[in-house]
This record gives sequence, structure tokens and C-alpha cells, in this order.
Amino acid sequence: MDLNLSRHFLIAMPNLVDPIFARTLAYVCDHNERGAMGIIVNRPLGMTLTTLFEQIDVELHRPDVAELQVCFGGPVQTDRGFVLHKPLGDWQSTLPVSDDIGLTTSKDILLAVGEGTGPEQIFVTLGYSGWEAGQLENELAQNAWISVEADPEVIFSLPATERYEAALKLLGIDMAMLSEDAGHA
Repeated sequence: MDLNLSRHFLIAMPNLVDPIFARTLAYVCDHNERGAMGIIVNRPLGMTLTTLFEQIDVELHRPDVAELQVCFGGPVQTDRGFVLHKPLGDWQSTLPVSDDIGLTTSKDILLAVGEGTGPEQIFVTLGYSGWEAGQLENELAQNAWISVEADPEVIFSLPATERYEAALKLLGIDMAMLSEDAGHA
């Protein structure tokens, strides 16, 4: 497999009209010959970490993350939390995304955050996005997405509403330059 989009952003193009993925920014956590998995990082669910922690009955002793928005990560396993975090740390069920970023699904990370420790930077989604073997490559060929090497600070430092445009800026593209119709000279 030549194309490895792990640690890349997928930016939905205007012609991607699937309501789940329209105007989304996805972060690819793993991409190999069996397919790809990632999380949408700009679709807030209208729930803060404070609310999420109340729902799972864990006290939250980290004011720095209390108001962070929980996002819709994708249509797969939407009843399950996925925590993208930095640094990597040592948790029960973690997919290492890079040397310093992990995607963890085990509750031990949330318990640590609740106690006031845990990773310095976290981003929480419900659900994830998955692509079967060859599916993502096919969608890229159809111009449904454009990809760019991800800057994790876009996820960890910007509000969800600003992430899509920030990822476009990594490519030097302004929102106004995107139109529904591709021009062919």
C-alpha cells in the first residue's frame, strides 16, 4: 500500500453531501491495507466533558477540561467514548497514533482525568469513522476528501467550529475558494 494517511486530516469537499460527513474534518488514526479508522473532530454534540462525566458517574476534578465539547466521532460505535490524547501514556486499550498521541477506548483514562490527572491534552468523541480496504482511496479519487498532514494543535487548541477552516489553511486554501462545482478549463 503506497498511500498511508495515518496522522492526516481528511477535509470533506463540498461535493461530499452524505449528511454524516458533509463539512467535516476527520483525523485519521490508522490507515493500512485493511482500511482506515479515524474520528470527526468538528461536530460538537452540544455536551461538555462535565456533562459526560456526570452521565458516567465519575467526578471531574480538572477545570481545564470541564468545558471541552464532546464531538460526534463518526457513525460506528456511537455509544462508546474515544479519547484522543497527548502524551501517549499507558492505558488499558490504546491505539498509538504517533510517538506522543494515542486514541484510547478504556475507561481508565477517563477515571484518571476525573481524578485530576490523565493526559495533558484530551479530545473526546462518541463513535468513530471507519473505511473498508480501498474505500478511502476510492473516496479520495472521487474528490470527496482532500488530505493534509495533521497539526494536532488544530484539534487540541482550537474550538470545534474553527477546525475545518484551520485545516484548509494548512493547505493554503480559503473557504471562499471552495465551490460546489470543480472548474475545468
